[in-house]
Amino acid sequence: RSYSSPETEGQLLNSFVQYFGDSLGRKIKRMPLIEETVLPGDSVLTLPVVIIGNGPSGICLSYLLSGYRPYLSPEAIHPNPILHTKLEEARHLSIVDQDLEYLSEGLEGRSSNPVAVLFDTLLHPDADFGYDYPSVLHWKLEQHNYIPHIVLGKGPPGGAWHSMEGSMLTISFGDWMELPGLTFKEWATSKRRNIKSDRVMPEEIACYYKHYVKVMGLQKNFRDNVYVTSVSRLYRGKDDEDRSQLNENISTQHLEMEDGQKSLIKRNWEVRGYQRATDGSHMPFCLFAENVALATGTFDSPGRLQVEGEDFPFVLHSMSDFGAAISKGKLRGKADPVLIVGAGLTAADAVLCAYNNNIPVIHVFRRRVTDTSLIFKQLPKKLYPEYHKVYHMMCTQSHTVDSNLHSAYTSFPEHNVLSFKPEMKCVLQSASGLKKILKFSVALVLIGSHPNLFFLKDQGHSIGRHSNQPITCKGNPIEIDPYTYECTKEANLFALGPLVGDNFVRFLKGGALGIARCLAIRQKKKHELIENGDGGGDGVP
Repeated sequence: RSYSSPETEGQLLNSFVQYFGDSLGRKIKRMPLIEETVLPGDSVLTLPVVIIGNGPSGICLSYLLSGYRPYLSPEAIHPNPILHTKLEEARHLSIVDQDLEYLSEGLEGRSSNPVAVLFDTLLHPDADFGYDYPSVLHWKLEQHNYIPHIVLGKGPPGGAWHSMEGSMLTISFGDWMELPGLTFKEWATSKRRNIKSDRVMPEEIACYYKHYVKVMGLQKNFRDNVYVTSVSRLYRGKDDEDRSQLNENISTQHLEMEDGQKSLIKRNWEVRGYQRATDGSHMPFCLFAENVALATGTFDSPGRLQVEGEDFPFVLHSMSDFGAAISKGKLRGKADPVLIVGAGLTAADAVLCAYNNNIPVIHVFRRRVTDTSLIFKQLPKKLYPEYHKVYHMMCTQSHTVDSNLHSAYTSFPEHNVLSFKPEMKCVLQSASGLKKILKFSVALVLIGSHPNLFFLKDQGHSIGRHSNQPITCKGNPIEIDPYTYECTKEANLFALGPLVGDNFVRFLKGGALGIARCLAIRQKKKHELIENGDGGGDGVP
């Protein structure tokens, strides 16, 4: 760990104490340096919650943990009569204090997580039927419900939205991108932004999220330019509170002590990382948390084909790299087309970008154009004309329709990339096994992205629905309890957003609700134990 000086680590940790010392009821004058082999004592800051990721998932969770509570509005009538009857039964309670399983029973929506569907229908009733009903909730700030927490993010609040291609419109309506307590239209009006359509640019959304944190008073919980490098469990002997501690690098067999000695039990989480200073130096830190919430999203690692030649410099994996190549004039005057691989919206964005810059395109994808699972099949033509333009070209300008390549665009449905060659050629294979070799100027592989959970043990492979496989949004999300969002395979570790299959902002808010309710119940139980003199040690049981 060759970071900056020890004094720098102390400075960063002291800044954490400055914000959270009073909230935790501890008199901490300074944060001592933490040796890796020593478990911190009571004088070291242990937060109830550390949130990793400062995108909309992390922001919404911070909002609820800060004490904001949703109540049924006095005049509100939910269009679902059964749900409305349930809400009326406990009108005096906030939604956080109600039985989420009971409220979400029988609801259907575009998320597989029931609490996500529940919270979405409370915020946007019957949105999927085209209605624009107002939310049935109003919000109150209840300071006594504040749970001390910190949100760690690589950039400013808003996460990956700050790095998305700025010229493209969002797939969701602006209203669906908003967070509780501040509508997107209110923000746009206050900033004198001229929003011309229901769909907006990512730059607008990024600005909205950044402003949201400020206007809601959440800044003290956020730390920008922070990179988490390790999240691990600590262990200690059941009856020996003063022994040296062991971290999760210990092999499993050592957890059961020899010669009849006591076994070890899991304790708090240790979160290590560094904050990048303005001068580029790294300020390392080590925090301890009773609970960790993963809100990192899935934009960290672009999907790869895993074929020969994919690492050549002319094979790109992001829209930002493609945009940079265009802006620098690298593709100007090139006779050979751009090769775009993928059939999702990002690939469609790349096709539009090339098309609008008069760059010919070869578009390769594995599915049939009639495949009902193609995203274009789910988008209304009137709302998404540009994507349907791409889909129309995919269907009508296929190489099978005309044996020659079209001048501006040619699609190759049901084809796989076998390899890239150094002379900027690509070997394709059709569903029938026929191979083709095509020349291109630059290749752009856009087949989705995956989360990078390198800071977890085994990169988080053990906490997915399918053990020992990489975490992916669709195929292998983190396995959670559907009502608390706690990992079923790791206590006191929570996950929300794309990590659990909720790609759309409108649904990730349900994860924040489930986690907030779970932690509120546990904090209440912990305080009761302390008041009764029955405990109050580290960690939540």
